[in-house]
Amino acid sequence: MKVAIACESPLLQRSLELFLEGYLSSQRHCDIVIRDNLVYSDEHLSLIIGTSEGSDLRKPFSKAQLFHALGQKLEALKQEFAPSVSTVMEEEEEGEVSFDILERHIDKLTREYQANVLKAVRAFYEK
Repeated sequence: MKVAIACESPLLQRSLELFLEGYLSSQRHCDIVIRDNLVYSDEHLSLIIGTSEGSDLRKPFSKAQLFHALGQKLEALKQEFAPSVSTVMEEEEEGEVSFDILERHIDKLTREYQANVLKAVRAFYEK
């Protein structure tokens, strides 16, 4: 599991860094991003920590609760993609290839590429 942390609260940021010391990664290479606010434009799976009802993990929390919430979020992601993977495998076994799945995958990759290019351009012009 690779985790990136992007919190506005420096105290929460540092606490999470201590809790997840061996699992930290950059946002580009992570499996999940932990945030303290909701971001709609991000392509990554996010775990939201906060005090509101919509949060995935409510403050205050323990290290065990954090790992449990991360596990649940990643398990939900696996369950979401498992049916599409098994469908592709079944179609390949039958000799039929559905181009709809390929088109969706290409669309997803194109959106990710576009987001990365826009981030790089924004970063360049913000300096």
